[in-house]
Amino acid sequence: MSPFYERIFDAIEWVVVGQELAIERILIGLLTEGHILLEGKPGVAKTLLVNCLAHAVGLKFRRVQFTVDLLPGDIIGSLVYHQGMGKFRIHKGPIFTHVLLADEINRAAPRVQSALLEAMQERQVTIGRGSYPLRPFVVIATRNPIEQSGTFELPEAQLDRFMLCHRMDYPPESEETAIVDRTLKLKPAEKDDENPHSLFDAIDSMGAAAV
Repeated sequence: MSPFYERIFDAIEWVVVGQELAIERILIGLLTEGHILLEGKPGVAKTLLVNCLAHAVGLKFRRVQFTVDLLPGDIIGSLVYHQGMGKFRIHKGPIFTHVLLADEINRAAPRVQSALLEAMQERQVTIGRGSYPLRPFVVIATRNPIEQSGTFELPEAQLDRFMLCHRMDYPPESEETAIVDRTLKLKPAEKDDENPHSLFDAIDSMGAAAV
């Protein structure tokens, strides 16, 4: 294992228990600019893992929660008319980042999913008459099982743009015990607040391994 790889794992271990194979495959995607599709039921730390990896390698990270009422402009942005200036200005969406987490991508309608096609293939976004480059740019999408209510099939054109697909299952009993122990050790958010921090709050203290 290379020193860089070890630093990545050491940083992620602050937050995530196990999931070594998922970490390895996502890291391959980040280093080769290949898009990754993560499959699995809710609660297996898909979102947490992607957030940790992007933070560990020091990349800009944005997350979009895909829902049935999401619009393409909510992802790529739009032209906004400023009356005082008398002209349109570009309002860039969350797709302008290094790592975009498309969370529960199959809960959005197919036309919204298609908003990612140009960015994933050509590493650019077209808004109005202008095209804007995206470099580096990687989409990591999570997909819930298709049998769950409120999900849509992903178009073949989009599936073709993912380099790797990894299915995340529930951890073994030993790792579940470690997750419970780690969660119980989290400190309260406020001095008089009994609600503990979530594991997402621990990401800021993990450091950037690659810097």
